[in-house]
Order: sequence, then C-alpha cells, then structure tokens
Amino acid sequence: MSKDKMMVFGYARVSTENQLENYSIEEQTARLESYCAAKGWVLLHTYIDGGYSGGNTDRPALQTMLAQIRETHVDAVVVYKLDRLSRSQKDTLTLIEDELLAHGTDFVSINENFDTSTPFGRAMIGILSVFAQLEKDQITERFTMGRIGRGKAGYFHGGGNAPTGYTYADGLLTVNEYEAIQVREAFDLFLAGKSINAIWHILSTKYTTKWTAAKVRNVLKNSLYIGKVHFMGQEYDGIHQPIVEKRVFTAANQLLNSLSREAAKTTSQRNPFRAGYLLSGLLYCGRCGARYSANHGYYKCYSRAKSSPKFVRDPDCKNDNWEISTLDHLVCQQVDAMVSSSAAVDHAIMAADAAKTVHIDKDKLRRTCAELERQIERLIELYQVGSIPMASITQRVNDLSAQKAALESQLNAPDEVPAKDLFLAAVEDYRQGFADGDTDRKRALLSGLLDRITIDGQSIQLHWRL
Repeated sequence: MSKDKMMVFGYARVSTENQLENYSIEEQTARLESYCAAKGWVLLHTYIDGGYSGGNTDRPALQTMLAQIRETHVDAVVVYKLDRLSRSQKDTLTLIEDELLAHGTDFVSINENFDTSTPFGRAMIGILSVFAQLEKDQITERFTMGRIGRGKAGYFHGGGNAPTGYTYADGLLTVNEYEAIQVREAFDLFLAGKSINAIWHILSTKYTTKWTAAKVRNVLKNSLYIGKVHFMGQEYDGIHQPIVEKRVFTAANQLLNSLSREAAKTTSQRNPFRAGYLLSGLLYCGRCGARYSANHGYYKCYSRAKSSPKFVRDPDCKNDNWEISTLDHLVCQQVDAMVSSSAAVDHAIMAADAAKTVHIDKDKLRRTCAELERQIERLIELYQVGSIPMASITQRVNDLSAQKAALESQLNAPDEVPAKDLFLAAVEDYRQGFADGDTDRKRALLSGLLDRITIDGQSIQLHWRL
C-alpha cells in the first residue's frame, strides 16, 4: 500500500486489568499521533474504549469504528500494540481478516512493528495473537488466585457494590448502622410470621432505603450477615462485623426451607419452568423480535444473552439489558398513569379497532380454576394440621380466591367478547387488586392489560390488549 497521505483510524483500549498494564489511554493516543505524523499519514479519528476487556469484541468504540469502516474506505487501522485490538486469538484473526482486510483496510501495530500490507506482517498476526491470548489467560489466572487468597483471608469480594447494611471502602466492609437496623428488622419480622412481600412494604414505608421483595429474600439467605464471605462457591470466615446473630439467621433459613413455606409458595416459585418475574412473558426485543428473559438481576434479549439458543433471533443483537427492579418500576409507573386516568383509558379504546373481539378459551379457564382450588385446599389442610399459622396463609388464600372468582366470572361470559369490554374489566381488576397482590397476581393483572412490551434501547413501548 502507498504510504503517501494515507487515511487511517487509531484505536486505543485500556482494560479492566488496567493496574497490570503500563500504558494508559493518553500514552497510547500520543504514540499513535506521533507515529502517524512521522509517516505523513492523516489520523482521521482515534476510537477509545476505556475500561473494556480485550477478551471479547463487545466494546462500543470498536463496534463504531468497524461500522464506519464498512461504510467509508479507510486505508488502515493503527494500534499501539496488538493486544489493544484483542487478547483473543480467534477474535484477533476475525477482526483483521473478516472486518479490516475484507474492506480494504490494513492493520498496523506500532509496538510489534508490522502491518498487514506485507506477507511477513500477515504471517505474524497468527503468531502474536497466540501470545496475546496466553498473556490474557495468565493475567486472569493471577487475578483469580489473588481473589481466592483474599476470600480465604476473610475479605469481601463485591467491588463497589456494598450489601445492604454495610459500607464498602478501601477493600473493607464496615457496618452502616441505619441500614443494619433495617436488616435486623427484616429478620425479626420474618420470624414473627410476616411474609416477604409484607416485610418489603413495611421497610419501604418506614425507611428511605430502596427495598424490593427480592432484596428481602436475598438478605434473609445471605450468610454475610453472620460474618461469612463467599467466593467461587466456597464460604470463608469474614473479617467484617456481623449484623445478625447466628441463631436468628439459622432460624430464619430453617423457616425459609421448611415444608410449610414450600407448600405455601406459589406454583411459579416451586416450578422453575413457570415465570418467576413480574414482566416474564411480556417483554420483546424491538430490534430482533426475540423475547426477553430474566436472569442475574437483569431482563436480557435472548439473542444477546444467548442463554437459550432456540430463542435467538439475531446473534448480533445488542439491545440494552435492563435491571429487573428498574424496568418493573417504569412499566408499573406507565400502567398506573394510564389506568388512573379515565380519559387515558377512553383514548386508548377509541384508538383501537372498535369491532375487535376476543375468543374466551373456557377449557383453559376451567383448568386454571381447578388448580387455584387445589392450592386453596392444600393451604387450608396445612392450617388444620397445624403446619402453618392462620396469619401466614390468610393473604395468600384471599389472593387465590380473588383470582378464582375473576376467572369464574369469565366462564359465565359469551365465548366471543368485545376486546374493549375485557380491557375495561382488566382496568378495574388492576385498580382493585394490583397494589396488594403478590407477584403472580400482579403479573396476571398486567397480562390482562398488556399484550406485550417492546424494548428498543432505552425506549419502552406498551402494547395494550385492544
């Protein structure tokens, strides 16, 4: 390739293992500018990924650069060192051969002093990429061994995410007294017979700390509060101050795992193949059309998460992940705003197909009613033999009975019902029962109103059942 007035892009990266590397973003960009100036090349732009690992290609600046190369001819991409592009042998070869060379763009590495315009440079790519991946693997191994050592020594591994009840600074956990009071109260309320949902509402009302039902359950199960730390599936004695007495923690977890609590759980909690989150079954990707699943605290597009290959629609989909509690809150906010306004409900109905009807699957309704009845009978049996106190089952029985009554009313309706009539009934059910319902009940009420929720980046679109 001609070296006169070449148009090039620069690329710089600092990984999450920055402390193990001796060249900063500033140092890399300075080297790139000096090198291009000495060669007489025009450095059009330097793309920078700060804080991204070289172990994969899911980096915003890298993807932006590649997209630009596909649209506009660029003579070369220049990096300070090969491992700045990637530490994966497979990714290095794919990026250079399938992305750069395939679009007439050469690759230049200053540190290794080679470029792909020469046969020797192309041969060196494969050799040096092997050593780049080897170095990455060694860094990972040293990092993991160091964290195991910290775990054995009793140090908490949580980065900047301090668990409720503690403050994390300088590598140590210290007790946050305001939150510690709430943690102890959660255990006390649970042992006094309060449900997890009830505890969540009580704490949220009394304190400014953000509580959810999931947080309450996680607190009750976390042995960190009796002075333990965890790393890679192992438990060690921690050096931090416990918040909860061991006897209290043990009693709470015995109750959590007891037969009575297992029987009192909803079917979806007992059965891992049933939906367990508020928006399960409603979320769809607005980019590739795949569903969203819930795991590890986030709603994620199946295509991006690749947790279930059969649900992947586009393996290159990069739609946003959403924190479960955040998306639940935003969707409920929008639904609340809609159902609380008669004008908004009327507007939604007027904008819909006035002639649309919905077929009622009464066989399915009967099966669901029978299942609800079995759950109610089982709870009553457990109360009669003394397995569960009345206070623990009253709310659950009431919720199940309300669901059953609502379904039975639909059994008496015609087989074909105007969509607007069902929607109005769903609006009224939501107004009456959502605030006090458990997760199953709330999900059922949302499903009565919503056909689907489409996610496109940070955009959320609700599609009503009209």
